[in-house]
Amino acid sequence: MFVAAALLAVQAVSTPLGEEPTDPYTISNVNAGAKPSGDPRVFAAWNGKVGIDRVVDRFVDRNFADPRISDIFKNHDQVRLRRALKEQFCFILGGECDYTGRNMRNSHKDLGIQNADMNALVENLQTAMGEEKVPFWAQNKLLAKLAPMRRDVVER
Repeated sequence: MFVAAALLAVQAVSTPLGEEPTDPYTISNVNAGAKPSGDPRVFAAWNGKVGIDRVVDRFVDRNFADPRISDIFKNHDQVRLRRALKEQFCFILGGECDYTGRNMRNSHKDLGIQNADMNALVENLQTAMGEEKVPFWAQNKLLAKLAPMRRDVVER
């Protein structure tokens, strides 16, 4: 019990390079919000981890620049956001990665995200996936895994 508490306390202080400290939380792949794809073709269609990294970087850049939703992102730790999304997408797409971020409800709490915000975000993700030339069927595999998370993200 004490060891687990000590590990949680360490997580709040020691963060990857460039990330701001955060409150402690339990690290678990369950926090990713979906189970990984069991089809290795999906991960391959995304061009593996390097393809996921490129999609996430484009996606995050678009969200920070998008006047429809940029206010939601302006005070966020971009380094942590990029890392967590890369881990989440890799885990969900079956890339044998672990997700170390918070769960969807806690990470989006009090952001006031509305349906229109979520729609803009999905549009930005689709554009980023298209730029990476992720096949439509493989894009849909990720979107289908992410869609149920909407209820944990949209607050009003």
